[in-house]
Amino acid sequence: MVNHEIILRKIAKLKEHVSQLRQADDITWEKYQGSIRDRAFVERYIHLAIQTVFDIANHIISYQCWKEPETYREIFSILASNGVFPHEKLPDYQNMASFRNMLVHHYEKVEDEVVFGIFKNRLEDFDLFQEFVLAYLKKDKNAPERTEQA
Repeated sequence: MVNHEIILRKIAKLKEHVSQLRQADDITWEKYQGSIRDRAFVERYIHLAIQTVFDIANHIISYQCWKEPETYREIFSILASNGVFPHEKLPDYQNMASFRNMLVHHYEKVEDEVVFGIFKNRLEDFDLFQEFVLAYLKKDKNAPERTEQA
C-alpha cells in the first residue's frame, strides 16, 4: 500500500500550486503578453504543479513495485494500466508530460498561446488527477502500509 501521508502532503502542495494560478485571475491575455513577470509566474506554477503530479505518480508506482517508467509520458501509461485513472484521460496527462518537457528543455520555443491556454482552460486536469489518486487510495488496501525510514 502506498504511504497515504506522503501522497496527501503532495496533494496539498499540488492544490497550493493550482490555487496560486487560480488566484491570478487578473492576468489577462494582454497582461500576460506584456509582462515577463506574469509569464514567468504562470509558467513556473504550471511547472511546479506538473512536477508535483510526477512526484505523486512516481510514489505510487514505486510503492506498488510497478514497472519503472522510462519517460514522463510513460508514468501516465503505467497509472492508467493499473487503474489509477481511466484510459480515456491518458492523452490529457501524456500531453501534460510533453508540455513539461517543452517548458523545461525547449523554453526558448514555448508558445505563449499554449501556456496561457493551459492557465485558463486546463487547471481542472490537476483537480481530476487529485480525485483519481484519492479514489485509488481508498481502494488500495491490499498490502500493509510502508512507512518512511528516517
